[in-house]
Amino acid sequence: MRPIRIPSYISKHNRPNDVLLSNISTIKKKIHGLQKQTVPLVSVVIPAYNEEKGILKTLSSLSDTATDFPTEIIVVDNNSSDETKNLILQAGAIYLFEEKQGVKNARNCGLDYARGRYIINGDADTIYSPYWINSLIKPLVNDETIAVAYGKFAFIPEPGYTRLSFFFYETIGDIFKRVQGNLKDKAMYIYGCSSAYRKTQGIAVDRYEHPPGANEDGYLGLKLRNRFGKLQQIKQPKSLAWTSSRKFITDGSLLNRIIKKFRRSF
Repeated sequence: MRPIRIPSYISKHNRPNDVLLSNISTIKKKIHGLQKQTVPLVSVVIPAYNEEKGILKTLSSLSDTATDFPTEIIVVDNNSSDETKNLILQAGAIYLFEEKQGVKNARNCGLDYARGRYIINGDADTIYSPYWINSLIKPLVNDETIAVAYGKFAFIPEPGYTRLSFFFYETIGDIFKRVQGNLKDKAMYIYGCSSAYRKTQGIAVDRYEHPPGANEDGYLGLKLRNRFGKLQQIKQPKSLAWTSSRKFITDGSLLNRIIKKFRRSF
């Protein structure tokens, strides 16, 4: 069942930067505390391009992570011209810079640097549950035949929209996916905001390189499945990634999006 309301452990981080900055020392301390050991087991890699409005929300939420896996948080600045860099540094995440433009290049940069055995893809406009890291990593730790664990996402409404309207859109999307069944490759539902894999395997399939027309996240999942094992979708409500609807609504109204989805599907 899709959540109609945004959980309190998500909404507490959906605050303006000035509010979050008033607690920045705590955020930084908690992000540093996630690593716990010299060498992390998990690396969360987040590309960022001019994300000053969202990156602090993302890092604030990750600072509240409840996990026993030593974890490092890496943000790759892909030529931002706003305050993205300063906010990353203030929050205590590992800062990398990738000059070559494009999300594929930023993700490759983070993957190459990462010290963890397991890599988690995240986005800079997304707020994460305290249980998100555990929900993605435990399947990989417990089952070597799983090549990719990937989660679902829900939208945080922009002003002028309601959570209820996005609830209906997401529910309709879930129905479409069930109706389509095996007509489409499940790798297409692997999103950059919530997926995990083993670093050595990601490097072995040439990282995020992909042909024109494909997206880097789904294509990596396709390569990993074809060579190393199966895909595992994580469906628990507490594993949801809550992403901004800012870019989504620029494509048109929710009704128009539903009509387009129906036409593409059938």
